[in-house]
Amino acid sequence: MAHDVARRIEEFGPELAEQAPENERLGKLSDRSAALLRSSGLMRLLQPREHGGLGGTPADFLEAVITAARHDGSTGWVAGVVGVHPWEVALFDPRLGQEIWGQNQDTWVASPYTPSGIAEPAEGGYILTGRWQFSSGTDHSDWVFLGALLGNGQGKPAMPPRMMHVILPRSDYRIIEDSWDVIGLLGTGSKDVVVQGAFVPAYRAIDHEAIASGAAADKAGLSDPIYRLPFSVIFPVGITGAIIGMAEGALAAHGAYQRDRVSAAGARIRDDPYAAYFTGEAASEIQASRVQLFDGITRAYDQVMSGRQVTFEDRSRIRRNQIRCAWRAVAAIDAIYARSGGNASRRTNPIQRFWRDAHVGLNHFIHVPGPTYHADAMIQYGLDVPDPLRMGI
Repeated sequence: MAHDVARRIEEFGPELAEQAPENERLGKLSDRSAALLRSSGLMRLLQPREHGGLGGTPADFLEAVITAARHDGSTGWVAGVVGVHPWEVALFDPRLGQEIWGQNQDTWVASPYTPSGIAEPAEGGYILTGRWQFSSGTDHSDWVFLGALLGNGQGKPAMPPRMMHVILPRSDYRIIEDSWDVIGLLGTGSKDVVVQGAFVPAYRAIDHEAIASGAAADKAGLSDPIYRLPFSVIFPVGITGAIIGMAEGALAAHGAYQRDRVSAAGARIRDDPYAAYFTGEAASEIQASRVQLFDGITRAYDQVMSGRQVTFEDRSRIRRNQIRCAWRAVAAIDAIYARSGGNASRRTNPIQRFWRDAHVGLNHFIHVPGPTYHADAMIQYGLDVPDPLRMGI
C-alpha cells in the first residue's frame, strides 16, 4: 500500500496543480489540497502502524513528496515538512501517539524546531514561553513540535545550552494570522506561533541530541529500524525532496512551453540548438539531484536495517550531498526560467511559481551550506570537527 502513494498523488496531480493559485491567494493550503494529501496516504507513510501508518520506507516518502511538489510546490513542501513528524512522534512516550491519533488518525502535527522558546522546569514537566517563525501547514494541524532551550529558572537558557523538542496541542498555542507575507511558498501558510506559559508534561518533551544521534529509538524500545535513523538524515529528506519536485515541475512546464513557443523574430524555439542545450543540461542536473538524494537516505536506511550505526561521518556526507542537491536543482530552475522568455513571468504561467517557491525553499536553514561543507572538509582532512560545526549534522 505504501508503494501506491506516489501513484495516487500523480492521479491527483492535475487537481493539485489547479489548486496552486488558490493556495497562494489564501496564504495556506486550500481545504481541497489538504484533503487530497490526506486521501493519498502520504502523511501516513511514516506514521506508526498502530495508529494507521502505512509502513513506508524513507524512499517511499521521498518519492511521494517529489511527486506532490512536481504539481504544486506549496503542497509538496507541506507534505515534506508535516509528513516527517509522525516518525518523531513514535520516539515519544506511547501516550502521545494516543493523544494525537486516538480519535483521528489523519491528524497533522506542524513544527518549527528552531529553539526560539524557553522551557522552564516545573513539577511534572516544563513551562514553555516563546515565539516561533515558519510553522508550515499549521492551519491544518492540531498539534505542533517546537524547539526550546532548557531554562535556568530565571527565564534564561541553562548553561551549557540544552536543546529540546516539545509538542503541544492546538489549545496551548496561538497562530499569528498575518505573519506569512512572502514571495514564494505562499500556499504553505508558514505562520508564526506563540506560546505564553503553557505547561508541557515531561512525556511530551525529548532531548534534541537523542533524536539527532538516533539513540532515542533504544530508549523508546522501538524495533523498527527506521526509527534508528538520525534526525538530521531523515528530516531534510522531505524538504529537499520538495525542492527537487519543484525543479521537475518547472522543467515539465518549460518543455511544454518551449515546444510551441515562437521568438519575436518568428523562429521556433524548439529549433534553437542553444536553447535546447540548456534544457538538456538542466534536465541532467535535476536528475542528478534526485539520484543523489535517494542514494543518501537509501544507504542510511540500509545501514540501520543491517544493524549498523549511521556515524557522524556518514551524517556529514549525507547532509553535504543533500544540501548540494537543493542548490543544484535550483540552479537548474534558474537556467530554464532565464530561457523561457518574458511570458514565463506571467502569474498564469506555472514556471514563475516554481521558480519563486524553489528560491524561498532554498532559504530554509537545512539548506545552508557553509558550516556543513566546512565540517565535511575537516573530516576529509582527518581533523576533529568542533561542536559549532556539528550543529545540524
